Amino acid sequence: MLKVDNLHVHLDTSDGIVKAVDGVTFSIEAGETIGIVGESGSGKSVLAHSLMRLNPEPPATYPKGKVYVNDRNVLQMNKKELRHLRGNQVAMVFQDPMSSLNPVFKVGKQLIEGIQAHRKRPKKEAKEKAIELLRDVGIPDPESRIDSYPHQFSGGMRQRVLIAMALASEPKLLVADEPTTALDVTIQAQVLDLLKQIQHKYGAAILIITHDLGVVAQLADRILVMYAGRIVEFGSTQDIFYRTAMPYTWSLLRSIPTAGAKRRLIPIDGQPPSLIHPPKGCNFEPRCPFATDACRHIDPDLEPRGDGHQAACILSASEFESIKEEVASS
Repeated sequence: MLKVDNLHVHLDTSDGIVKAVDGVTFSIEAGETIGIVGESGSGKSVLAHSLMRLNPEPPATYPKGKVYVNDRNVLQMNKKELRHLRGNQVAMVFQDPMSSLNPVFKVGKQLIEGIQAHRKRPKKEAKEKAIELLRDVGIPDPESRIDSYPHQFSGGMRQRVLIAMALASEPKLLVADEPTTALDVTIQAQVLDLLKQIQHKYGAAILIITHDLGVVAQLADRILVMYAGRIVEFGSTQDIFYRTAMPYTWSLLRSIPTAGAKRRLIPIDGQPPSLIHPPKGCNFEPRCPFATDACRHIDPDLEPRGDGHQAACILSASEFESIKEEVASS
């Protein structure tokens, strides 16, 4: 469905070139869900927007790499081809529903406009499809709510409308960019359940971007951990949570609350590195509790840590497990 091969995304700023995405490679199959996690500034959203060339050009450039959707390279598409790709094959649910919906147009008008743009349906059929989509995403009484304005919906309902808009042309890949960030935990759970239902009904692959590991634990088949524009660990949900092989992922897990846990939360010291002037060795070395002198000079590549599990760390799997045991017992 989607294959990203050694993708580099640079942003030309007055301070220098920001290497927002620095050599990312992964793929996603039809019907699969992949979660992308990491701190703010790790390159998650820039990567997601690159899949449809939504980053403004300039400042964004793509000096290396390829993004294949159904075996076609998105980075070589012209404007007409990109218009056909967006919405029809790949659709995005943006993280802020209030700013993503036009406040001066009714929800129905915005839905119908998208349906007509991609499917060329008469207005009456497009309205019927819009009502069906609102019903699919759990909007009560969609026949009347289709004539409401965005401000007349709650935050959770607006997010459901955005999901309905993304599904208007039944895309094969749904990219959800932090879809639950501004929602309380109850509504967050409802949106996650909705994404599962939508995937089951439409058979779409889902790529969900978030900084919340709890969200991907509920939804993802595989998890991709990003730091400083790179993938530092990639594996199944079980691998990431129970067979962690990279200090950054381990540190993320230790900094989030766990139900019933009696230990103190341990934050990650320091700040993410500059993407204009990154460290010479491992990007995580200045903040890593296990860093050695070699980490200042060696920039590790992703290495196998098991079946489909990869991590970028000079520590071997056995060395890292030994260190984790020592920390747990101390």
